[in-house]
Amino acid sequence: MMSEKKPQTMKSATAAQKLGILLQAAPEEFQNSMVSRAELAELTENPPQWLADLRANGPHPRQVVAAKLGVSTSGLARAGVTEPLTTAEIKQLLQQPPAWLVTERATQAEVRAQQVRDKDAKAEKAAKRERAERGAAQRAAHRGE
Repeated sequence: MMSEKKPQTMKSATAAQKLGILLQAAPEEFQNSMVSRAELAELTENPPQWLADLRANGPHPRQVVAAKLGVSTSGLARAGVTEPLTTAEIKQLLQQPPAWLVTERATQAEVRAQQVRDKDAKAEKAAKRERAERGAAQRAAHRGE
């Protein structure tokens, strides 16, 4: 006797995070429901009007606000930005950036540049190691080992 497989579901907060929306701004029926993977895929592929409007206009969750401003979520916290922002508010900040935004964008750019340098250094180290191993194997082969 096989039981029917139950679809995997997630809390609405998790679904909202995956959709990049603020849960509190979503319709009440979405907020109070469990969302299956199939429903999430459908929302992603064919967003209803409420979802399209939220994504376009906000209010946006912290991660989305940070990404649109080009800063980290920590940068938002340091600046005292604790409330969700709308797309219009984000555009206004980008058009007339306050000092904190200029500073945090520079910090974020330096963090990203350092990550690139670290990645390049790691790749170079791996390439050197590979060349050394290949050379050792060739020397061993020439010696008849």
